[in-house]
Order: sequence, then structure tokens, then C-alpha cells
Amino acid sequence: MKRFWKDVSVDAELGVRLDGKPLRTPGRAPLLLPTRALADAVADEWRASGETVDPRGMPLTGLSNAAIDRIAPDPATFAAGLAAYAESDLLCYRADAPEELADRQRAAWDPLLDWARHRYDVHFEIVTGIMHRAQPLATLARLGEAVAARGPFELAALSPVVTIGGSLVAALALAEGAASAEAVWSAALVDEDFQADRWGRDPLAEAAAAVRRQDFDAGVRLLGLLG
Repeated sequence: MKRFWKDVSVDAELGVRLDGKPLRTPGRAPLLLPTRALADAVADEWRASGETVDPRGMPLTGLSNAAIDRIAPDPATFAAGLAAYAESDLLCYRADAPEELADRQRAAWDPLLDWARHRYDVHFEIVTGIMHRAQPLATLARLGEAVAARGPFELAALSPVVTIGGSLVAALALAEGAASAEAVWSAALVDEDFQADRWGRDPLAEAAAAVRRQDFDAGVRLLGLLG
């Protein structure tokens, strides 16, 4: 899409306007944001656009569109999809060897699980290997409730953090201020970083990780703009 506007503004309803006309989502709903900080950030994405609009350069706009068009009509179903990650949370699947990798996993993952145990009064089944083991139903229910309690924009922000990191627990810790974005990102890459340290860095893998990091950072930034 070619750039067709000159002026970008935010109106009293926290909607973004292009040359005075309200910006709409792909589903034709008004793009109304829940906080002034987010509205200003979305407006800045449109101001920074070049002659041709690149959606990759507008991650907050994309997540906001998703919140309005995809999530708001049925937030319970979307929340249930994210909550399902608790059934096979990355943090619960450990290596038994080499010991260095197991040590790295414990150092990065145990604090996040300990936080969740105390925060939600839950138990986790820790598995050695990759064979699935069901988590307690009470644990799934409590974590599911924690996700379902969040609004469409929070769910949109959590989505890339959960799906890229593979851990609902780590994403909830981030959302509640119990873990930093760097700690959650590092936890997601424990296995990859170990392999890279042992066998060397793969440029293709590094490029793919950089793309994932951009999407992860967009979710983190959206969470921060909702506060």
C-alpha cells in the first residue's frame, strides 16, 4: 500500500486519524486504543512509515488490529488457546545430559516455576526427556483462569510471548512483573544457545531468531504500553 496521508493524530477517543479520517482495522472496526501511551505509539508507527507501508514496521498496529478483530469477538476461545501451552510448558521438559545443559535449564527455568508455584498455588510435573506427561488438572485450571482474566489487548500482547517462548508460565511472570523480558527470552533460548556454544553459530538460525525476537519484543512493548 502506498502512503496516502500527511498528518497523523490521536483523537479524544484514543483513535488514530490519518489526515483527520479515523483509521480502521482490516475488519473495518475503528482502531480505538485502550491507553494514551499505546495510541501515541501506534500513531508514531504511521508517522514513521515510508512511501510504501510495510506491516512488519508496524507491529503495535498489527497486534492492536488482532485484539479488536480476532480476539475481542471471542476472548474466551483465544485465551483457551494460549492456556493450552501449560499442558506442555517448555520449562517442564528437561535434559538429563549433558550436565551443563541440565544446569543451564535449572538456572533459567526453576525460578520461573517457583514463582508460579507460590503465585498460583500449583504443582508441576517435571519431565526428563520429551515424552509428554500431563500436568495436574488443578494446575491447568488455575493457569487457565489467569489467562482468561485478561482483556483482548493483553491477550494480543501475550500471544507472541507465549507462542515464541513456548512457556505460558514465563509469559505470565513477565506480565505480572516477576521476570524481565531478557530473562524470559533467555529462558526460551536455553537449548538453542547451548547448541550454538558447543557447535558454533548458524547464520540462518541466527536470522530466524532475530525475526522471532522482533515479534517477541512487540508483545513485550504492548504489555508495557497497557499499564
